[in-house]
Amino acid sequence: MQRRARPTRRGDRDPADARLADGHGPRELGAGGGARPRARGRHLVAAAAPRGGRGQLDPHAARREDGAVSRAIVPDPSVSVEAIVADVRERGDHAVADWSNRLDGTALERPQRAVAYGDLPVEAVLAAARNVRTWHAAQRPRDLVLEVSPGVTLERRWAPLRSVGVYVPTGLVSSLIMTAVPAKEAGVERIVVCTPPRGAATVAAAAALLGVEEVWAIGGAQAIAAMAYGTESIAPVDKIVGPGGGAVNAAKLFVSRDVAIDLPAGPSEVVVVADEGFDRAIIDQELAAQLEHGPDSKGHVVWVGDDLDAALEQVEGHAAEHVALLGPRAESLAGRIRNAGAVFVGPYAPVPAGDYATGGNHVLPTGGWARSTGGLGLESFMKCVTVQRVTEEGLARLAPTIEALAELEGLEAHKRTARR
Repeated sequence: MQRRARPTRRGDRDPADARLADGHGPRELGAGGGARPRARGRHLVAAAAPRGGRGQLDPHAARREDGAVSRAIVPDPSVSVEAIVADVRERGDHAVADWSNRLDGTALERPQRAVAYGDLPVEAVLAAARNVRTWHAAQRPRDLVLEVSPGVTLERRWAPLRSVGVYVPTGLVSSLIMTAVPAKEAGVERIVVCTPPRGAATVAAAAALLGVEEVWAIGGAQAIAAMAYGTESIAPVDKIVGPGGGAVNAAKLFVSRDVAIDLPAGPSEVVVVADEGFDRAIIDQELAAQLEHGPDSKGHVVWVGDDLDAALEQVEGHAAEHVALLGPRAESLAGRIRNAGAVFVGPYAPVPAGDYATGGNHVLPTGGWARSTGGLGLESFMKCVTVQRVTEEGLARLAPTIEALAELEGLEAHKRTARR
């Protein structure tokens, strides 16, 4: 690849040591889990569906490490991920191509841009997107203007982020819907999608259907680094969202010192809460639906006996991604649960309904993060700006407070601003 002048990149500090630590080499991070031959070619590509229809999905893609449903956590991935991120930050497109070829064994070539939707379940994609859009549109935060005291007026104004990077695991169109649709509803001007080469054509076709044009066939930590810091081909974004495997989550956490991220979305989790006599077939369905994601997925059953508080304590302790409440006391528990990404109430609210169709977002906290954060919402793609207006009269009223606190903290320059 001929080296071109880089667009604006995020920061020019010396990169971290790019050497791979022993025992954490690239074999651990590849999409297929093993060493792959190095492919020729160094071309970054924008993904698109092939002429005449979508690409064929590998039925085993959901079990790969780079699939969201697998979300496999490699042993201490942060060591190798740090090296990949540092290399992409330093060498841009060259590093992205090198790591993609080395880890995924795929030469980056540009797919055809002619997109046909014949093989996509178009109606299902649009129906899911419609519900996601409806639910997230209702979440729009309102601007607020308030005179807190005479002559002192505060304003809180919400604005969309200018650019967002979306990571979509292999072929998972539902994750694209859950991220791109709220971003567009929020008013984000530029949405960049990165997805592993396998299944990229399908994701690109769905993205086009949703009005998203910038889709790159890049996966793993190198995709996160490219969106965070920019390359010759990809301008950096303001925030990165979306689920992924261990390397992707480690990379998101690593770059979060420089760019905002949503939350770590790791191996899938479900806690099923049911009475002893409840239909075991339904309980098994809920567990199987999450455990099929991969070996690191977790499923638990909490049996509700006479002590409802004890059951609640167990649920809260798990702080799981999904909680499925089954049985006659489901509603009585639903309003009391605090630590969960999403709660599904009753036998007709299976967790996969939320994964695909209800409109609720399926990008949710895992690994105990539900104790302190929630899933994606419209506000995830927005930020608020506070505007403060103070009149001469208002400043005179505030002056004693300003002076007293500034003097307490030893900040004389602060104190002097109170008198004008």
